[in-house]
Amino acid sequence: MPNRAKCNDITWQGHADCRHCSVRHLVLFVNLADADLDRTLAPIDELTYAPQTPLYRAGERGAHAYTVRSGLLKLVQYLPNGTQRIVRLLRPGDVAGLEILVRGAYHHSAVCIEATAVCRIPIAVLKDLDARKPALHRELMARWQRSLDQADNVITLFSTGNSQARVARLLLHLRHLPGEAACNLLSREDMSALLGITVETASRIVADFKRRNLIRTDNGQCECDTPGLQALAQD
Repeated sequence: MPNRAKCNDITWQGHADCRHCSVRHLVLFVNLADADLDRTLAPIDELTYAPQTPLYRAGERGAHAYTVRSGLLKLVQYLPNGTQRIVRLLRPGDVAGLEILVRGAYHHSAVCIEATAVCRIPIAVLKDLDARKPALHRELMARWQRSLDQADNVITLFSTGNSQARVARLLLHLRHLPGEAACNLLSREDMSALLGITVETASRIVADFKRRNLIRTDNGQCECDTPGLQALAQD
């Protein structure tokens, strides 16, 4: 079960305060007026999930989509032999579960890679706003396009080239902001599931990158040598 998270002030009791949301400029309701937020979005809850917690599983019928406020989510598909493949990584501002707007079941399993805060949005709210508010419809289409772009990244960046280049591209992709050194470092198992390489290969490459100071870890924080990784990523 998720832990309830403090939203924006100490009086918060579980519902999201969308009007004062600190990441509102990133999320699905960026173009809605405050009056619409106050009237329509009351059923939205903010929840915090521990690492490795699933939000939902592939094939489940659901009634909610999720906007990521902080943390990192992976969308997973399972092959017939039980092997998992990560098909997408979701970061703050991304939306999970939009497919149930058109099909009642989730296409993937959504699992938290690290502690992750989300806004849980009833699909009934999205359908109502989609019918009444052109601004939300445009934003929904933009989110669908972002999902397609992310899927393209998995194909073009993470599934081609040698293993070293794939890991370098992934680390560059996981930087907190473009041009910054700080980045997320996935587990070797998640790297394997995303890049289509073995866990042993992922471990060997990460160890090599650390020896060459291409990535540095300290107190759980990871920083990358952007120019050095960019040179490797060109392969």
